[in-house]
Amino acid sequence: MQPRLDPAEPPWVSPVTLPGDRVRLEPLSLDHLEGLAEVAFDPSIWSLTIARPTDLAGLTAWLDTALTNLAAGTEMPFATVDAQSGRPIGSTRFLNISPENRRLEIGWTWLATAAQRTGVNREVKLLQLTHAFETLGANRVEFKTDSRNDRSRAALLGIGAVFEGIFRNHVIMPDGPLRHSAWYSVTVEDWPGVKARLEGLLRAGGSAAVAAESG
Repeated sequence: MQPRLDPAEPPWVSPVTLPGDRVRLEPLSLDHLEGLAEVAFDPSIWSLTIARPTDLAGLTAWLDTALTNLAAGTEMPFATVDAQSGRPIGSTRFLNISPENRRLEIGWTWLATAAQRTGVNREVKLLQLTHAFETLGANRVEFKTDSRNDRSRAALLGIGAVFEGIFRNHVIMPDGPLRHSAWYSVTVEDWPGVKARLEGLLRAGGSAAVAAESG
């Protein structure tokens, strides 16, 4: 696949449901709040993230912010829904959307502890990356996470993303220390190989651990 040099027409990223075998990604809404509250409050999910929705008030504020950004056209948040039970088990989103450059970020990805190390994260990434490159015509998809988040960093390398470096003193964290952010990307030229790798890992039952990746 080759990069596209024509800017995308806004709104470039619109609400859409992305179905998979294990999960489907649904546009996040208030209807998901109750289900997400059943799985979101393990502190280990949020220990290295900027937001800390570890109670209902925090989760409500987190969701309200996501929906505000959706309305502004700067983010496209999803609820990650178990395909068999129909219950929410996490969330992810497109953010830092740049239609003029055909570039966006995947972030704010988190999963219930029971869904970690099950292969769900790989399928979530496959659904988002397929939509980004094959429907939206993206040239670049980027990811960032706390440089201390070894699990998310290993998961990003596991899907075939390329490590690009560390932004030092990048974010002031709620608990005080400055966060250094590790950046990764998949480009349109990378995508065929990354897709084949992800599909092969899913067929083989490969899993990737992820608690949460921050945006």
